[in-house]
Amino acid sequence: MFSVLNPQQKQQVNVCESESKVIRGKPASSQSSFSLCGIYPRAERRRTTMENFSTIYKLYLLAFAFCFFQVCSSSCPVLECWLVQEKAGRGGGLTGAPNQEKSLLYIQRDAHSHSAESQRAPSDIHPDRIYSISDPAATLYHGSLNPPRGSLEKPKCEMNPFLPQAATLRWAAPLTESALSPTYLQADWFSVAFQGLHAQLGGSAITRAATGSKEHNVILSVTSKTVSVKSRLGEAVLLDCGFWAEPSSPLSGTGFAVEWRYQFRGSGRLVVAYDGKTDRVSETQEEGATLDFEGLHQNGNASLILREAQVRHSGTYICSVYLPYLLAQVAVDLEIVEPPSLALHPSPLPPAVPGQTLSIQCEASGFAPLPLELRWEFQGADGQSRPLGPGSMTGHRQAWDGTYRQSSWLQLHTSKLDLGRGGEVICVALHPGGTRRANLTLSLRAFTSPSIEDSMAMVGVALVLYGLIKFVSWTFTSSGSGHAEKQHQKDE
Repeated sequence: MFSVLNPQQKQQVNVCESESKVIRGKPASSQSSFSLCGIYPRAERRRTTMENFSTIYKLYLLAFAFCFFQVCSSSCPVLECWLVQEKAGRGGGLTGAPNQEKSLLYIQRDAHSHSAESQRAPSDIHPDRIYSISDPAATLYHGSLNPPRGSLEKPKCEMNPFLPQAATLRWAAPLTESALSPTYLQADWFSVAFQGLHAQLGGSAITRAATGSKEHNVILSVTSKTVSVKSRLGEAVLLDCGFWAEPSSPLSGTGFAVEWRYQFRGSGRLVVAYDGKTDRVSETQEEGATLDFEGLHQNGNASLILREAQVRHSGTYICSVYLPYLLAQVAVDLEIVEPPSLALHPSPLPPAVPGQTLSIQCEASGFAPLPLELRWEFQGADGQSRPLGPGSMTGHRQAWDGTYRQSSWLQLHTSKLDLGRGGEVICVALHPGGTRRANLTLSLRAFTSPSIEDSMAMVGVALVLYGLIKFVSWTFTSSGSGHAEKQHQKDE
């Protein structure tokens, strides 16, 4: 740190230095006469330097504090979370209704960054419900968990007391074969479930703190960046799931287990279970489902891969990660969305005349999920479109692969509509997978009065037909009378 002296101070220092050279070598009694010049100016100079240094140091501290506050306020998430605890019952082994308290979680990477006790509590949150969460993996450092200040939308968060216990599942039981609970478990444990804005991030974390402390450390976290997934039939699907375990925890060095389970409308099934301690798949009940086994051990990639999406895959998938005595999980929703294929009958349409009624069928097939809207439109030669209504809808039918089929019938009364000389009859299908259209060309032939030539030709044809009829009639009449006369003569 350097201090800059003004010209007057420089001159005073030079004078004092020259006088000090004159008295050098004289008795101390002689030097005392120069004490005002030799000592006080130097003390004043030292004080000026210290004052400059003090001012700059204060400014530096203020700048550092401001930068720290800015950085932490912009990048360190502060989660509002509901702490849910069961109330004590009135006896008989029954528990009371759960108690919900609003809490605040200050997320930090380092346990020494800042303390929850030093944070200023909002008026609606009790100071005892403010916690510091140390997250070295930065799992919770996601933008969707830290909305701008004043935002009406906020991430979802729920915190529950967690009781570490051994898992009874076959693929997780080897993690606690010793059946000896370590002293490490004697602490305050919480399970924090969270979901970011717009479903960009979801997951849960298991935290640990010394008994009675509000300084928690993340021990196990499981997250997914694909909380909601949509896929078409036949495509490969990736359901993201990643986990992180605190390396310094005594629970993270004895192996792990991963389980994917499927749930839909109250029923469920196991998809795949993996024993990371023995590095083998313990069980699988879904053909075409697999894990990235190399990524599991290298970077905690527990994502599920479905090689070919089918309608039956629609539902909720739960990724669970086990450590000894610990469990964290995240849910991922998968929806198979396939737009319909349209077919019109009859195709092509025969020419029609005014007054004729045409029956047209629009059949939608191979779509999923079920909600479907079919409607009809007519587009004339002038390019103008008009609605023709939904027609008559039939009930849906389900195919062997889980897709649906449904039809609409249109009774087109050409006499009731101003269709001109024809146009396009369009069937429109509205579906979550997209809008589909199919069209048929309609030709109308109007009635016209016959021309003079056509009239003369028709008269001529009529005269010829009349002559033929008269000739045939005369021939039969003549032959009949002659035969009767001969028979009369014979009888006589």
